[in-house]
Amino acid sequence: MLNDSEDSEEIIERVSALDIGKAELVACVRVPNPDRPGRRSQEITTYSTMTRALLVLADRLRELGVTRVVMEATSDYWKPVFYLLEAQGLDPWLVNAKDVKHLPGRPKTDKLDAVWLAKVAERQMIRASFVPPAPIRLLRDLTRYRADLVNSRTAEKNRVEKLLEDAQIKLSVVASDIFGMSGREMMAALIAGERDPKALAQFARTAMRAKIGLLEEAFVGHFTDHHAFLLRTMLARIDETSADIAAVETRIEELIAPFAPAVVRLDEITGVGLTAAHVMIAEIGVDMTRFATAAHLCSWARFAPGIKESAGKNKGRGATGHGNPYLARVLGEAAVSAGKTNTFLGERYRRIARRRGKKKAIVAIGRSILVIVWHLLSDPEARYHDLGPDFYDNRIGPDRKKRNHVRQLEALGFKVTLQPAA
Repeated sequence: MLNDSEDSEEIIERVSALDIGKAELVACVRVPNPDRPGRRSQEITTYSTMTRALLVLADRLRELGVTRVVMEATSDYWKPVFYLLEAQGLDPWLVNAKDVKHLPGRPKTDKLDAVWLAKVAERQMIRASFVPPAPIRLLRDLTRYRADLVNSRTAEKNRVEKLLEDAQIKLSVVASDIFGMSGREMMAALIAGERDPKALAQFARTAMRAKIGLLEEAFVGHFTDHHAFLLRTMLARIDETSADIAAVETRIEELIAPFAPAVVRLDEITGVGLTAAHVMIAEIGVDMTRFATAAHLCSWARFAPGIKESAGKNKGRGATGHGNPYLARVLGEAAVSAGKTNTFLGERYRRIARRRGKKKAIVAIGRSILVIVWHLLSDPEARYHDLGPDFYDNRIGPDRKKRNHVRQLEALGFKVTLQPAA
């Protein structure tokens, strides 16, 4: 039985493909041959990636009436080309290099790669990757830079702890956060030359004062001037990075203002805070028409299991693959936070963790959060409503018990008919 397919065999008449490098790019343009109907003509030209050369390329593409420009996601070299052609009114497409595989046995050069990409693009055998609009791109740059700064600060804090361990200063054994107010004052005193454990322990504040004895024991070490120099440098780097993070967060607040209603609704999701909401909007935008369904969004983010089948056997089923690392990180953190709550997502996390382990539970809850995000962003009037931790017991539990009892009775040879009690 033959079924209709969604694929279209229509060839794009005027298409261009770019093989982009750091210093130059190769452009292949394929258009109908005016003298020989049914045949194609192509032009292969090398351009510099400098702005003036890219403007010349844009003029040439408009002159030839190109309706689609396709380029591979090569490092970050594609960005200036994509943005400039977009600003010039053209229709650039960014495609995944995995979708345009190099065929074995075919010679590989920049020109041949551009021709191959153009031929694949004109037959509509590739899909465009998601490139957010300019306001979201600006926000994405800031949220990603903030994440990188936080990672850098964390790495520096780890170096501080290693330095104290090297000096046999066991402050981290006593204090849960050595970079709190008490810890910073103690380290400042060490840098200033104070070496008396009892004097250092007296810098403890509030709840830490109950640990004076342990602190005195922790400061018995061999902290030298060499350690003081390194500690001073490391703490200065931490303070500088913290100031940069604060400045970036201020800028994020300014750019996120137009999307404030969406942020408020995402913030209502269990486990999702303001920072996580900012990152989600920066990574996927607010226009969900780019993703036909919530499943499409989960697949793009690699929060859906992949399928690899050969000879009737499933190989690698269940693996999600590598998606957007910034989105994956914030979804994972939100899933772990949700798992600690007495909510529907928290109970779902614990149910899956008991059967499949914590890692699979994190991915499953991350996917659930992503589905919720899609629905909230697709419908401006939608609001998040928690189903409650007893959802499974009240809705799914009885149905499952009923099915199990019926199955057991049928296995004993009975025909079961269920009728609700009055």
